Amino acid sequence: MISVSLCMIVKNEEDILERCLTSAAALADEIIIVDTGSTDRTKEIAARFTSLIFDFPWRDDFAAARNESFAHASMDYCMWLDADDVLLEADQAAFLALKETLDPAVSVVMAPYHTGFDEGGRVTFSYYRERLIKNRAGMRWEGAVHEAVTPVGQIFYGDFAVTHRKTRPSDPDRNLRIYQAQLNAGKILEPRHQFYYGRELYYHRRWEEALTVFEAFLEDGRGWVENNIDACCHCAYCQEQMGQPEAALAALLRTFVYDRPRAEVCCELGRWFFQRERYGQAAYWYALALICPRDDRRGGFVCPDCYGYLPYIQLCVCYSRMGDQERAERFNELAAACKPNDPAVTHNRAYFQALE
Repeated sequence: MISVSLCMIVKNEEDILERCLTSAAALADEIIIVDTGSTDRTKEIAARFTSLIFDFPWRDDFAAARNESFAHASMDYCMWLDADDVLLEADQAAFLALKETLDPAVSVVMAPYHTGFDEGGRVTFSYYRERLIKNRAGMRWEGAVHEAVTPVGQIFYGDFAVTHRKTRPSDPDRNLRIYQAQLNAGKILEPRHQFYYGRELYYHRRWEEALTVFEAFLEDGRGWVENNIDACCHCAYCQEQMGQPEAALAALLRTFVYDRPRAEVCCELGRWFFQRERYGQAAYWYALALICPRDDRRGGFVCPDCYGYLPYIQLCVCYSRMGDQERAERFNELAAACKPNDPAVTHNRAYFQALE
């Protein structure tokens, strides 16, 4: 059986750290806590779970802090978590089973990271992350923000997930501030971080700047295919905000240059036509979304609703607007199979019943 060091970087997490460690403590053979400057009870809470607590001065570099936490690890593999992460009961069991069976030749275990949820707690946004990294195998965190480890060697895809449960907002300006400090110091962002810099500008509603960064990223031609597709979508979002709907449509269609259609993109194309009351064309794209294969292991951002519920509920509305109430009702029931208690499904049922 492999051994695991749980490695965390924390700062002022007294309200959530115990929740995280309670969910993960039984999974790890040791727990490493690197504190980057807490002024609350974070270290006191951490001490209930481990004596391996280290101070590391914060210097606007997440990779440096994570590498420091890994440097103290003594087990076969390092697992990272953020303080607002938890492993649900089923995922704890799957993780323990993995520890029993994992081939020690594996260098990196990838696992789903669930970060978005609907009102019923269903996952609406997910992507794979490098979750277990073989210790002392030469892999290091890179990136002051949006830090990552580039996997090498044998990669295994685990069936346990980590659930990200935020309870309070983080500093919304931190990542953009770090990127801009790097640029002001003359740093040239590599493609991955150019992509994430564009996203940070987008989050801050700086549409024109974000569009310029995304277009430069795509023109450079060195981006990962999933980032290229996402960058095209964000170009479209920016262009819509700037009052350029035709350019937004072209940006969405550009995603097909990089790979076959993603359901997420098809739903965006459906939305574009739906908003213009072109319901037949909208229905075409929503129907296409339903036959797009879902492959979470490709590593990109995945919106599970786009592979079922969202196209179904939108097809219901499209066909209703086109006068085909029978087909619309069938699609509403297909949406209900995905989310039985969804308010839109309930509303639509009442609507169809009133038509009888």
